Amino acid sequence: MDKENWQPKYTIGLIAILAITSIAIVSILRDRIVNDQFRTITVNGRGKVEYQPNLATINVGVQIDKFAKPEEALNQLNGKIAKIKEAVKKLGVEDSSIDTKNYSLSTQYDFKDNIQVASGYNANQQLSIKVKDLEKNKELINKIVAEAGKAGANQINGVIFSSDNLESYKQEARLKAIADAKSKAQSLADVAGVSLGDINGWYDNVVYPEADMAVYGKGGAGGGGVSTDSQISAGSNEVTIDLGLTFKIHNK
Repeated sequence: MDKENWQPKYTIGLIAILAITSIAIVSILRDRIVNDQFRTITVNGRGKVEYQPNLATINVGVQIDKFAKPEEALNQLNGKIAKIKEAVKKLGVEDSSIDTKNYSLSTQYDFKDNIQVASGYNANQQLSIKVKDLEKNKELINKIVAEAGKAGANQINGVIFSSDNLESYKQEARLKAIADAKSKAQSLADVAGVSLGDINGWYDNVVYPEADMAVYGKGGAGGGGVSTDSQISAGSNEVTIDLGLTFKIHNK
């Protein structure tokens, strides 16, 4: 092949390659712009449902401090816990509704002449006491707190109110959140001049705050119990669902 005949063919071939490449790039960009999978909108919705709790969990405990021997600390702890359980059962609470959540023994350290030395043994146990059917047992929570304090509990770490029907309340709140998100998406689509397509993604998050009321008492090895004049009531709770929906959008 002579040089004169080769040069034009080479130039034409190069131009053809560049033209094909340009078409491919334009095609890719067009697909990115027009293809529905790249045209979406995500809108957040919120749904709230208020409910009356019918369950309560009371968390009480005993803290024993600075006993000379570990067995002495544990004996004191076990004795007080036994008295608390007995007092609570007398109120009608079943043994199956009383659970141990923590049981610990630790060494107490103090500083003497800038040196850390063991000065005794501490013991702690936490009990979780469940109360069902609050409508019929409105005063039982206060009675449990009072009697546990008299029996030696020196820690009340909180009363948590909930419901055995919580999942249905969540679902109700979720449906409200979906309706809220759809309404917002439609309003936004109308303003933007597009139409909504299918939903192709979502997420939800439960953000319900549980009513958590605490009554605190003094600790110490002597066993001074918590205050017994507490007035704890369930009130009402709410469950909140935050939900995001992703819609496909199309030109009108």
